[in-house]
Amino acid sequence: HNPRPYEATNLQQQFEYGSLVKVRLKWVKNKTLDHVIDTHTDLKAASLLKDAISRSSAGFITSKSIADSQKLLGLTVPTLRFIRRYPTLFEEFPHPRYPSLPCFRLTNVAKTLHNLELSLHQTHEADTVQRLCRILMMTKSKILPLQSLHPLKWDLGLPDDFDRNLVKKFPDHFQVVKGTNGLLSLKLHQWREEFAVSELQKSNENGDLANPNGEYRQFKRGQTALAFPMGFPRGYGAQKKVKAWMEEFQKLPYISPYEDSTGIDPNSELMEKRVVGVLHEFLALTMYKKTKRNYLRSLREELNLPHKFTRIFTRYPGIFYLSLKCKTTTVALKEGYRRGRLVDRHPILRLREKFYYVMRTGLVYRNKGLDMIPQLDNLCNDGVEGMEQEESEEEEEEQEELETEDDCYEEDTSEAETDSDED
Repeated sequence: HNPRPYEATNLQQQFEYGSLVKVRLKWVKNKTLDHVIDTHTDLKAASLLKDAISRSSAGFITSKSIADSQKLLGLTVPTLRFIRRYPTLFEEFPHPRYPSLPCFRLTNVAKTLHNLELSLHQTHEADTVQRLCRILMMTKSKILPLQSLHPLKWDLGLPDDFDRNLVKKFPDHFQVVKGTNGLLSLKLHQWREEFAVSELQKSNENGDLANPNGEYRQFKRGQTALAFPMGFPRGYGAQKKVKAWMEEFQKLPYISPYEDSTGIDPNSELMEKRVVGVLHEFLALTMYKKTKRNYLRSLREELNLPHKFTRIFTRYPGIFYLSLKCKTTTVALKEGYRRGRLVDRHPILRLREKFYYVMRTGLVYRNKGLDMIPQLDNLCNDGVEGMEQEESEEEEEEQEELETEDDCYEEDTSEAETDSDED
């Protein structure tokens, strides 16, 4: 079974596609989201190092084996310096045969957290399978190279060994095959219509349950478009040109990212809204509602995105935020955050928060970090409600401080789309 081809409804047939009033906007920092991205960069790097140690048959990694991993981990400091910051997670010891070679193994608290993570992956396996199916269902050929999916493991909340164990366990959902390019790829075994409902459709449907004349019911009857939630920075949403542009954009028909879009004019405004919809859905399926621009670029052709698709992020700053933090480009879905906090937290993210707490304890207390390991062992067994409360109060103060520094977008009629699509 293939995806539904895009068909115009009555409303869409009657809609006269005029020329959208296009206002170019200067890109300006959002310090609150930059702070979130900065925090997650270190958390992700530590998590990937933890997975590398767990995968190792020796049970440890050497400083030599991680020497060239700085860029891969997204770090701005050498990996050896980074791993030494966190003695509560990584225990340093000399190599058994080469004493001058530093080695690192997991502390007991890190092992406990890793085992809890494995258990959570099993508990939420059905959710993971659906998420992976939906990513494949958005693609043209329902297949993606594993080398494009591996960098997305952390963002999509996939188990470290998803390409082996998950595929073996769900042969009616996935197959590992050799793609036309000769690369090992993950293929969707069969189309699943029950998964072909976008997050935007779901949120509108849930909001319309008590309203028989609600927007989503009208959308289903082909009588209305479906609007994207927009969060406007101060001093920007009220501008007449911007308001007119966004109102016209919202009136354009919504095309589900699970519909076949090959029949739509690639240069049309309708296709632009479809691209916004695909990027919105992809980011909504990620754990933190964000990912690196480069990861999306590797999926560009399969997702049927235009060459300069990253311009969409700066053209629609009410929906997306493009961050240049940590020497890379990250794209975030703005509706996923409120006051610098993730709105919808998956249970795996709650465990990652514990992991980050252990990290911070090692960093804040430096040499005393090792002395605190018994206390941290207890935190894994007894929970960290009190500690999380203390953390959240600190973060609340920090976020309030950051929010007062948020910048506004400014109208700009000059060429503001300076994104060269090089990263």
